[in-house]
Amino acid sequence: MFQEYDVIVVGAGHAGCEAAAAAATMGSSVLLITMNMHTIAQMSCNPAMGGVAKGQIVREIDALGGQSGIVSDKTMIQFRMLNLSKGPAMWSPRCQSDRVLFAQEWRNILENNPNVDFWQDTAKGIIIEDGRARGVTTSLGIEIRSKSVVLTNGTFLNGLIHIGEKNFGGGRTGEKSATGITEQLVSIGFESGRMKTGTPPRVDGRSLDYSKMEEQPGDEKPAKFSYTNTKPLAEQRSCWITYTNQEVHDILKTGFEKSPMFSGRIKGIGPRYCPSVEDKINRFADKDRHQIFVEPEGWDTVEVYVNGFSTSLPEDVQYAALRKIPGFENAKMFRPGYAIEYDYFPPTQLKSTLETHLVKNLFFAGQINGTTGYEEAACQGLMAGINAHRNVNDLAPFVLKRSEAYIGVLIDDLINKGTEEPYRMFTSRAEYRTLLRQDNADIRLTQKGFDIGLADQDRLNTVRRKQAQVEEIISILSSTKVNPDDINGALEEIGTSLIREKSSLSQLLKRPQISIDQLREKSTLINELLSAFEVDSIQQAEINLKYDSYIEKEMLLVEKMNKLENLGIIENFNYDVVTSLSYEGREKLKRTRPATIGQASRISGVSPSDISVLMLYIGR
Repeated sequence: MFQEYDVIVVGAGHAGCEAAAAAATMGSSVLLITMNMHTIAQMSCNPAMGGVAKGQIVREIDALGGQSGIVSDKTMIQFRMLNLSKGPAMWSPRCQSDRVLFAQEWRNILENNPNVDFWQDTAKGIIIEDGRARGVTTSLGIEIRSKSVVLTNGTFLNGLIHIGEKNFGGGRTGEKSATGITEQLVSIGFESGRMKTGTPPRVDGRSLDYSKMEEQPGDEKPAKFSYTNTKPLAEQRSCWITYTNQEVHDILKTGFEKSPMFSGRIKGIGPRYCPSVEDKINRFADKDRHQIFVEPEGWDTVEVYVNGFSTSLPEDVQYAALRKIPGFENAKMFRPGYAIEYDYFPPTQLKSTLETHLVKNLFFAGQINGTTGYEEAACQGLMAGINAHRNVNDLAPFVLKRSEAYIGVLIDDLINKGTEEPYRMFTSRAEYRTLLRQDNADIRLTQKGFDIGLADQDRLNTVRRKQAQVEEIISILSSTKVNPDDINGALEEIGTSLIREKSSLSQLLKRPQISIDQLREKSTLINELLSAFEVDSIQQAEINLKYDSYIEKEMLLVEKMNKLENLGIIENFNYDVVTSLSYEGREKLKRTRPATIGQASRISGVSPSDISVLMLYIGR
């Protein structure tokens, strides 16, 4: 009935979709197994993509040739660039998405890829032969053979949903959980754990009074995620902000004893950076209100997502508290919020390719690795799909360094440090964030994507054109000098000190008070010089000029670190023979199996002296 596939992907969430699309685009035959064909790429929680550091990840996925940026652009209803008041390393694109269109667009992309087949069923186990993944078995008793398997099970592995004192099996509301895989993997030596997450109630937007809320419109000139020719938004829908109050808190407190999080019925660890509303009230008892973001779920629906009100309290308590929020006095609830706990596998059991140490050609991606967020899942799926394809074709692993991408930071953190709570990406996790900006992801990564057969020639041509424009703009700005009489009037209007002698435009731009847009607005000459260039190229050139000293400093740090990254450690190195290693360091090294000295130096519990001993032992 089934051919032998190169790659089987289990689960069709954000990780599974990117894994399937990447492997298939590169030439592998792929089978995508999902419990429900109608929930492919379902946005289980907030209908939004991007945000702080997450927006950078979406742009990196796009630069490599992935699909999340394109899907986001085609289905967004609002776009905002966050943190514009800070430096460009902090700028982060975010969009509000149309939940239904997002899933439809992803399904269209997958169905239009001739190398992707689909099967609606539940994977119950992995076929393992001679220490290699060779396919899956399903709930229908079918064996489907493959050369590699990518598990992207999300919250479905032994998922348990909680609403107040009620609980029932499920991986998502209205969908059953998946059993069998955890038990099998634990039986052969994998370590597993439990985590939890939550979601807020959904309400009827027609029942809300927006006049009592603060409007949060999109950007006046919306940008986009993809570096391809997707179109920016012509019209947008607003989001809204309101606040809880003491009355809301008092009502919520009446249900705390029935909250599974407070009563201890949920054993899993929850996301620190996206706490439930009851957790916020408990942890921040000194605050008399908390922000609530009121977010529409699409163009053609009245359903609204109540961001900031995640909860697992009894539905009657949720409803009573909701109606005390300004603007929600007459709110009608579509469905209550709930918490879900599920199995995950500590990611220290993975190689940097996301292949497991214990079983060859078996890859984990997404929430199964202890992460949270669509963007974190999608980038892991992309990397797992790429490496599953490369494994099958006996090609070298594809790994991104911490200095090359936020994706590299995320995977490096997971496999070396592990995670005891759902991992979420932040700009602060990246030590080279001046290099890893959202505006230059294409310049950093598109050539790499092209080299592995994922990004196409059009993408490469586009980024080369941008690079050439950036260089030309910098050359023009550096060589063009202006007289004081021609520019001082503009400088005075901007509020910066005047010049007394001829100065280059590049020198003026290095002043923090001056932007290239201001100079173009106030100088006909400068506007004419730059009129032929694309907006993205002009912005890139400006950032490179303004921050060249910081960029140079980080490049030097990268150069030093790369010396350690280039010192390889053989895969089956026997750490027991290195008697000078500390006991903890030896155990951590044996467990993680780092590929390089650089990776070894980032493992929690491996000390600098352990690294020195190791370098001496291998002759460095």
